[in-house]
Amino acid sequence: MSRYRLGIDIGGTFTDLHVMEEGTGTLYALKTPSTKEDPSLAVANGIEELQRRYGIDPADIAYFAHGTTLAVNTLLERNGARAGVLMTKGFTDTLELRRLRLPKANDFFVPKPISLVPRRHVKPVDERMLADGRVRTPIRRGDVEEQARALVEDGIETMAICFLHAHQNPDHERQAKAWVEAMFPDIYVCTSAEVWPQQREYERSLISVINAYVGGRMKAYFNTLQKRTDDLGMTCRVFSTKSNGGVMGVASAAERPVETLLSGPASGVIGAAHVARLIGDANIVTVDMGGTSVDVSIVQNEIRYATENTVGDFPVIMPAVDVSAVGAGGGSIAWTDAEGVLKVGPESAGAVPGPACYGRGGTRPTVTDAYLTAGIVAPDSFLGGEMTLDRDAAHRAIDSIADVLGFGRAETADAILQVTTANIYAELLPQMARRGVDTSGFSMLAYGAAGPTQVFMLARELNMRRVIVPPSPGILCALGCLVADLRADFVQSIWREAGALPDDELQAIFARLEDQARNWLADQQVDLDEVYILRSADLCYAGQSYEVNVPFPEVAAGDITTGKVVDWFHKRYGQVYGYTDTDAPARMLEARLQIVGVTPKPEIRLVAGASDAPEGPKGTRLIHERGAEMEATVWQRGSLRQGTEYEGPMVVEQYDTTIYVPQGFRVTVDEHANLIGERT
Repeated sequence: MSRYRLGIDIGGTFTDLHVMEEGTGTLYALKTPSTKEDPSLAVANGIEELQRRYGIDPADIAYFAHGTTLAVNTLLERNGARAGVLMTKGFTDTLELRRLRLPKANDFFVPKPISLVPRRHVKPVDERMLADGRVRTPIRRGDVEEQARALVEDGIETMAICFLHAHQNPDHERQAKAWVEAMFPDIYVCTSAEVWPQQREYERSLISVINAYVGGRMKAYFNTLQKRTDDLGMTCRVFSTKSNGGVMGVASAAERPVETLLSGPASGVIGAAHVARLIGDANIVTVDMGGTSVDVSIVQNEIRYATENTVGDFPVIMPAVDVSAVGAGGGSIAWTDAEGVLKVGPESAGAVPGPACYGRGGTRPTVTDAYLTAGIVAPDSFLGGEMTLDRDAAHRAIDSIADVLGFGRAETADAILQVTTANIYAELLPQMARRGVDTSGFSMLAYGAAGPTQVFMLARELNMRRVIVPPSPGILCALGCLVADLRADFVQSIWREAGALPDDELQAIFARLEDQARNWLADQQVDLDEVYILRSADLCYAGQSYEVNVPFPEVAAGDITTGKVVDWFHKRYGQVYGYTDTDAPARMLEARLQIVGVTPKPEIRLVAGASDAPEGPKGTRLIHERGAEMEATVWQRGSLRQGTEYEGPMVVEQYDTTIYVPQGFRVTVDEHANLIGERT
């Protein structure tokens, strides 16, 4: 009996499915339209289509992991639950005061971000913990129940409990949660200490509020997904990818949905890094261009993580894969401003109505309409011919702004693609500069449905070493779900001068974090190839406001000493800033630990049937790009042979994407079926 591993990425436009047969390594791919109101419906539709098309019985699926943008979209669109908050008396304005920093330093009139929770839904509780964790004012059950009842009577659906110094002593939060759940068992309740117990009252409280804000919707989604998969006959556990690039069971995800905020982009970077390791390329820039946005990340030997991410108007201090997004996807709408200047994005047509060429009622021009009008994408080859594009509708949409620009139809489509390239370039270049990256030493790995279509136009503007297009770029995020490891982060705040922290106390802190981590991993109930621990700490010089994360080398837990950590900090600080002050006292702010459970990895190859394409080109096509019309050779991806060089202009068609190789580039196929592009 065949067993299968299933990875799914739920995007704004399409839901991508990637299946691997464990015995043979055969891969199967499928794209199905996303269902915004109920994302689990698209998952069920896809699994049913896999059974119809490939005979894959849901009961034979042994592993299922998926990534979704539901949490982040709920936050960005501000359509989450009516959340209430219980806070320590005297500190109920924490969410309003924020950090008093201007979002734009040069703009004194920038609007103040609106809190997720109105002030009337933040209730005080007369309790108080001291900074060292001792109780100053005991908590009273009657007080908690009175405030919770007032919130419920005012219509709140979820509740966050955020008490002062709860990261040092969470007893009051735990007690309050138990009392609230006893009174209102149907209310989703979370506490700041269980979500992310890190010092900084605003950030810790905000994380908890975000968790409550998206929690009700995410818990309902995970429960619905579990029911749909059960009804289909699947018996395996369901996993969700996390912002940190790992996976966790949906039961854990339902309790801490804030950890899935950036799971979609993280899955793509995980998949891209896996491809890079297979081909031995240590330095890559990942470019994920989907229907709504382009997500870029930089991988140097290993994936970069950040502990200060911004999602919409809000800082998120939980560890996440370091990804930057720009609103320039295949569904991004082209428009002209009041002065008649062409703009692209950030507004997207999404899945419904989608680009005009989808024939679902869309009338505004998008990047995909420009691809079709410029001749890069053929109307009868989209999704392997399963979906026919409406060329006339695309032309009408492009014509709607051509008159404003004073261009012809083809010139307007060309201009849209050039502006799209410029938007991505403007985001990517500062990212590279901030990290001191020399672009000539990096490869660009493109994925997403539109990434391979746009990447060579972007590479033309950057001095990149080469371009890599993996075998199934349109569904690489789904592949990332397949190859993601179990991964969880744990933190304990210290905030003391390093010299005043005894070695045995520091070792005890990391021992407690490791116990928490191993207990979490055991709860996931997954067969693993390997388990390893990553330790680090946040330090700064005394008097500084910003810290540096210091990864520890591979040493035994008992060999970690305060003196060694300070030495590692000086070295790391010098790497980042080019300067150190070994005489200045260092402060240790946080101890961090990440546990990684390594899952089995599939081989990367073309999906089943892709290599059956006949030899030789499919034909030729006229393309209008960069102000010129040229004839491009059209190929099927499976027709390209390893070891043969192919020169642009050319178009390579496959089920999940279209690859455009302009004049000035040549491509070859490597032993892993990747398409490798270089300048001629």
